[in-house]
Amino acid sequence: MKIKLTYLPFIIGILFSLNGAAQENKSGKAWPETKNVSKPWARWWWMGSAVDKPNLKSSLIDFQKVGIGGVEITPIYGVKGEENNFIDYLSPKYMEMLGYTVKIADSLGLQVDMVLGTGWPYGGPQVSLENAATKLVVEKYEVKKNEQFNKEIKTDPAKEKVPAQLLIVSAYGADGSYLDLTSELKGNVLNWKAKKTNYTLYAVFAGKTGQQVKRAAPGGKGYTLDHFSTEALNAYVVPFDKALVGFEGKLRAIFNDSYEVYGTDFTPLFLQEFEKRRGYDLKKHLPQLLSKEDSEIGNRIKSDYRETISDLLLNKFDLPWTKWANSKNYKTKLQAHGSPGNLIDLYASADIPECETFGSMPYDIPGFRREKEDIRDGDADPVMLKFSSSAAHIAGKPLTSSETFTWLRDHFKTALSQCKPEVEDLMLNGINHVFLHGSTYSPKKAEWPGWKFYASVNFNATNSIWEDASGLFNYIANCQSLLQAGKPDNETLLYYPVYDTWGKSLDGNLFFQFKIHSLKEWLHGTPFYDTTKKLMENGYGVDFVSDSFIAQAKVENGKIVLPGNSYKSLVVPNCDKMPLATLEKLLALKKSGAHIIFEGLPKSVPGFKDYEAQNEKLASLLSTNKALVNPVNDLFKALAEANEQPETLVKTGLKFIRRDLDGEKIYYLVNHTAKTIEGFIPLAAANKEVLILDPLNRNVGNAIVQKEGQITLVKLRIESGRSLILKTENTASEKPWKYYEATAEPIALKGDWQLTFEKGGPTLPSPAKVTTLESWTKISPETEAFSGTALYTLQFDAPKAAADNWQLNLGDVRESAKIWLNGNYIGEAWSVPFTINLGKLKKGKNELKVQVTNLSANRVRDMEKKGKEWKIFYEINMVDKDYNKFDATKWAPMPSGLTTPVSITPLKSMN
Repeated sequence: MKIKLTYLPFIIGILFSLNGAAQENKSGKAWPETKNVSKPWARWWWMGSAVDKPNLKSSLIDFQKVGIGGVEITPIYGVKGEENNFIDYLSPKYMEMLGYTVKIADSLGLQVDMVLGTGWPYGGPQVSLENAATKLVVEKYEVKKNEQFNKEIKTDPAKEKVPAQLLIVSAYGADGSYLDLTSELKGNVLNWKAKKTNYTLYAVFAGKTGQQVKRAAPGGKGYTLDHFSTEALNAYVVPFDKALVGFEGKLRAIFNDSYEVYGTDFTPLFLQEFEKRRGYDLKKHLPQLLSKEDSEIGNRIKSDYRETISDLLLNKFDLPWTKWANSKNYKTKLQAHGSPGNLIDLYASADIPECETFGSMPYDIPGFRREKEDIRDGDADPVMLKFSSSAAHIAGKPLTSSETFTWLRDHFKTALSQCKPEVEDLMLNGINHVFLHGSTYSPKKAEWPGWKFYASVNFNATNSIWEDASGLFNYIANCQSLLQAGKPDNETLLYYPVYDTWGKSLDGNLFFQFKIHSLKEWLHGTPFYDTTKKLMENGYGVDFVSDSFIAQAKVENGKIVLPGNSYKSLVVPNCDKMPLATLEKLLALKKSGAHIIFEGLPKSVPGFKDYEAQNEKLASLLSTNKALVNPVNDLFKALAEANEQPETLVKTGLKFIRRDLDGEKIYYLVNHTAKTIEGFIPLAAANKEVLILDPLNRNVGNAIVQKEGQITLVKLRIESGRSLILKTENTASEKPWKYYEATAEPIALKGDWQLTFEKGGPTLPSPAKVTTLESWTKISPETEAFSGTALYTLQFDAPKAAADNWQLNLGDVRESAKIWLNGNYIGEAWSVPFTINLGKLKKGKNELKVQVTNLSANRVRDMEKKGKEWKIFYEINMVDKDYNKFDATKWAPMPSGLTTPVSITPLKSMN
């Protein structure tokens, strides 16, 4: 089945674009230079920091050879039996190993990032109780009129294991009166008489969550840090100031993982900061703040509380953290998701915003495997991903990174083909600096399968997929080399109304985290989400914008200019609350010529202070500027009036992202539909020649185009599961792109395949003769247990059909393949569809060799069935994808090798 564009003047035949044929165009000048930052990087876990120089060097060489551009070091818990080799974090020995790593990486053209701590989140032995993560603790006492209250104010020891600091005591009368009794305290003892009415006393403590660093490495255990305090941060970095002397500029970046500081909703100076930022004394309103009742006043005060938490995280931690790192010539890399704050501003506080994916997403690609027993449902919502890339785009940060493939499949069951569409969705949503999750340092002495981290794919030489991993990594590098070029080319800004979440009761909970795992709580079903989807589905490139970035906006030549980019329009979705200052700025921008498009109008200002007077002013502004803010009935008509031309190629089912390179456009196109998409694909670029670049094999050529008004039609054929990159230009710069059509049905290759097992284990099975292709696990008990690489060899007669090229279809490959024809290396097939162009056949006999590598699952299954123990790690000693005890004995053997018939198809050149 093929999707045909019905508005075209004619329908073309079946076209075969080149995939891997060695003799096709591979122009070096068309591709940007592949730098280490273009390549995928890997999070590198050091278990127990039990590293040594020979194994560090060999590991880095492995990374370099396979196409990884850098590493991000995270020390974690250790391996049982290796205690004598543990190295304490930041000790002289540790710093020696870190320095050696940086030196060897530099010699190999790699770079090194590090976490500012071990495990996650930030914390460690240098964190005093005073600077540890803090929570609001409140004790209440009822005092009747004329009753003498004389007792020690303290927390319930059954609830608060860690001592809490008493900050204030306030009295709230039944008559609505308020008294600050803090000055009446003698130590923690209050002796006070209720004279006028009945009172409720609220005692506010700065309590401690007691949270310790998760998965800490030796020398890294301790309290989690207070993330709302610059004083706590400054104390935290003191050991790093000392240890990192001489590393300035040698490390590339400092990393901070997703916000997993649980239950912390306070800091000792919170009340003072609140009054300074919100303009009123929170102590007077504790009953409304702490009430579980869903009331307007209570919700407004809660909104102010949550906004203050966000302000403190941004201004007292994240921005000072970046400033500290930059002072040492390091960049920062931040995962803001999970934070109790405005994600756009928090992501933008770092030099490199980073998102993450977790679990597995569904795709309609025929042959793409997603067995329910091997996956956990994923969280890679495109709208969520765009928070990080939007922050980078509007703030002028050239890179957006991602923690990629976390829990993509159960252990030892992730194929390279299953990685490809997942990473494509990241790149389609603005990510251009992929980090693999991940690789565990494993010394050569470690018995197979080596040291493993419990939540990762484990991309290293002990995993059988490493044999062909360079295919995936080179593909990512080819894409990223162009996705890092130029600048983002989204034209539409979409206002993110964070106050609509902050202003809700949220069941009375003060602390709310914007997590990727709970999108139903704050994102899905909102007008903001629906408008984002509507824009994307109709071919508009969109970035999100926060109130603080709107405050920085200006208008130049009718465009909205932000620190990082300019935009043709700003859309305000239906929202309930908007700060008065934001509305005033939007009106000023519109009066200056900007296209500000309102889908709906805010009903209220957020927060509590003077909200009634502000609401009156808001209503007055909306009324007196009715013509400027009149909500649109047709969003797309309004965008057209802003001179925005959508990319109608999305009607074919193609996904895309677009960048601007010196006025020319770069398109990354991906087909995740179930069908081949072919025809003349429209680009919203007028009168252009178009260069086609295939990131799978670096083939290059100029497309056949038709130029019609404001669009350029590009002749393309993109099979399900494939992608292409297009680059517009004024004059054709390369040889024509090779187009082919099939001249006959596929021809099955028949005969006896010689199967030879080349490397892997637990043992190499004996060679076999295979007449009917099926999983090699069915041949013998030895092949059932085998994980590794085997070679299929077939002698076949060339069909008598005339052909300019032949396409090889390997069918269902488990899991990746390299191909030789008549002794000549053709290329690799590691992703769906497993097809590749062979070139021409010899007359008479031809020899096809296919080297296939399977997953490591069958070997692990065999080990466990034989009772061999390999799970020898401290802390979380291997769990499965559902965090249950890992048990491979329950698995069925994973199909392996060439499992379906192989065919070739004759192709005729259309050039």
